Amino acid sequence: MPIDPTQPYDDNNVFARILRGELPSKTVYEDEHALAFHDINPLAPVHILVIPKGRYVSWDDFSEKASDAEIAAFTRAVGKVAREAGLVENGYRVMANTGLRGGQEVPHLHMHIFGGTTLGPMLAR
Repeated sequence: MPIDPTQPYDDNNVFARILRGELPSKTVYEDEHALAFHDINPLAPVHILVIPKGRYVSWDDFSEKASDAEIAAFTRAVGKVAREAGLVENGYRVMANTGLRGGQEVPHLHMHIFGGTTLGPMLAR
């Protein structure tokens, strides 16, 4: 169910629970600012989620409130994960859903990295 990104951060969301170690994940990368793991319901042969370790509801929340160091580290983590997954040569897609119409389902910022196949158009018409 899509969420309202204007609401306060929910410490019981699934990604907060993964960050606390309460739920398992198949981790592919971790540093001081980010955690990356395989999506449990992949939509492509490679479908990795990258989340900041800070309490950010959405891309809007993150871009407004995160420090320059967090933003830089998170952006670098997304690129590093894609490179380490071997996606650069054939291409990949990075996507963040924000809010109700954007299809955001978890109230914690997360970037999807899709790859390993030819990806279709961004929007169905």
